[in-house]
Amino acid sequence: MLGNIVLLIVNVVLGFITVMLLARFFLQWLRLPFRNQVGQFVLSTTDWLVRPLRRVVPGLFGLDLASLLPAWVAQTLYVFIELSLRGVPFDGGAAGVLLGLWGLGVVELLRMAIYLVFAVVLISAVLSWVSPHAPAAPLFHGFAAPFLRPFRRIVPMIANVDLSPLVLLLVLQIVLMVVSSLRANFIPLLVAG
Repeated sequence: MLGNIVLLIVNVVLGFITVMLLARFFLQWLRLPFRNQVGQFVLSTTDWLVRPLRRVVPGLFGLDLASLLPAWVAQTLYVFIELSLRGVPFDGGAAGVLLGLWGLGVVELLRMAIYLVFAVVLISAVLSWVSPHAPAAPLFHGFAAPFLRPFRRIVPMIANVDLSPLVLLLVLQIVLMVVSSLRANFIPLLVAG
């Protein structure tokens, strides 16, 4: 029971850090402004980590690796703590264990990114129906727009209602299932056969 409590606390803390870092990564990648409450919150919760890292971790093709790298490290650390608390023996050799943990960290990072996009698209859709002029609405619409654009070309509007968010959410669920199934591919690297 104590292990589950510790795992819950670690999951919440590292999950929050990861989501904030991913949000910062996406906001910079999509060139969205940080001059709003959400953007300022993301900056204030991640600056302590990202600013020092920028001195040693350069960007790549316009991608902010100083935000993405610590998010991946946080998820890799979470995977290590989770598996340790569950009693998984790390006897697959040093290289295998490192590759397995790094791979699982990537899988978890992808899962978190999909959850973030899922939440933003859902919030954007709800805001467009309930409060289209809310102060945060342009940020959520700008974040969701690149992901919705391909579906808006395919899915027709019905009675002036955009159904593309529903189709995207369905596709994200399918992608999430595929990404989650990749987790099993890295477990054999951690334990000796």
